[in-house]
Amino acid sequence: MSALKADVIIVGGGFMGAASAFFLRKRGLSVILLERGLIGQQASGVNFGNVRRQGRDIEQLPLSNRSRAIWVRLKELIGEDVELLLGGHLRVGYRPAHAERLEAYARDAQPYGLDLQMMTARMVRERFPFLGPEVTAGCYAPHDGHANPRLAAPAFGRAAVREGAQVFENTEIVHIDKSGEDFHVSASDGRSFAAPAVLVTAGAWGDRISAAFGEPVPLQVKGPQMCVTEPVPYAISPTIGLATDVPSEVVYFRQVARGNIVIGGGGHEPVDMENRRAHVHPHRTLMTLAQLPRVVPAFERLNIIRVWSGIEGYMQDSRPVMGPSAKVPGLYYAFGFSGHGFQLGPGVGDVMAELIHTGATTTPISQYHISRFAQPAAEPVAQAA
Repeated sequence: MSALKADVIIVGGGFMGAASAFFLRKRGLSVILLERGLIGQQASGVNFGNVRRQGRDIEQLPLSNRSRAIWVRLKELIGEDVELLLGGHLRVGYRPAHAERLEAYARDAQPYGLDLQMMTARMVRERFPFLGPEVTAGCYAPHDGHANPRLAAPAFGRAAVREGAQVFENTEIVHIDKSGEDFHVSASDGRSFAAPAVLVTAGAWGDRISAAFGEPVPLQVKGPQMCVTEPVPYAISPTIGLATDVPSEVVYFRQVARGNIVIGGGGHEPVDMENRRAHVHPHRTLMTLAQLPRVVPAFERLNIIRVWSGIEGYMQDSRPVMGPSAKVPGLYYAFGFSGHGFQLGPGVGDVMAELIHTGATTTPISQYHISRFAQPAAEPVAQAA
């Protein structure tokens, strides 16, 4: 059986892979997207759904801004509604140290157009009267919001197909190598694919592919702990999260248009990579539920109707691996977004398409290059005279 050929093969059909396929087609490159399961089935479909710029590392804001410019015209661009609500993002704090952290971030982020608004305890409660008395400060990002992660990646995948991309779901890759000018990819069902460029967007499995090409990275897999409440009257427009260094206090939540409150926090659990299973630990959920009324007292009376987790890849330095390989021409990476990738998805796809097509990108991403993990050459051992 002869190999199916394209300009670019994308390995991994999460948000980054689907968006990359779409934008590569917009640039006229032929694309094959290979996904072991279904598009958006892993971390891209089970995350919290934050479309926020506030709270990101300052160095990441140019990429985040590029992504936001796509988010705001997403329906026009891909022709589908992913339940995007731009109701703002509010970070709140309990203690003076929290307020100081919020103020420092607002100062540092000022050049990037987030229009952050610091709020005292009185201002916070005047604008958001549902917040509890322990909240003493807030920082409001008026242009942020949230969307439905279960819809976003599949919508980009369908849009990529409409643009001419070839998408193969339920296609497990068993081998990738490079021979001559082309990469050769073999699937478990016997099909084969070839292209001069490969983009690895395999999420928590990305390190396995990079290691096979001699570029191991320190990636750890974790399962976030999520839950959702029964629907209640819509009252909370911004996404809200607590700025704290105390792990047990971490909680964040958003209300969808139909009234349910989506909640995250409580830390992470180990995952089963071989069977692709992540589990929710009841202790984590109960810990989160104990923290919620501190932020919104009325949450004490809500009922949880569903819990879930997923498999996410976290880098040791919390920065993604993004850009070209340091060793193999034609090989590119975009994985390891460490629980912060959803808002970046469209921007990452656009940047990677630009990089593969032109050899450069107008958005700085050099800080994410995989070479930062390369082992330094050993010092020569001095010989005795």
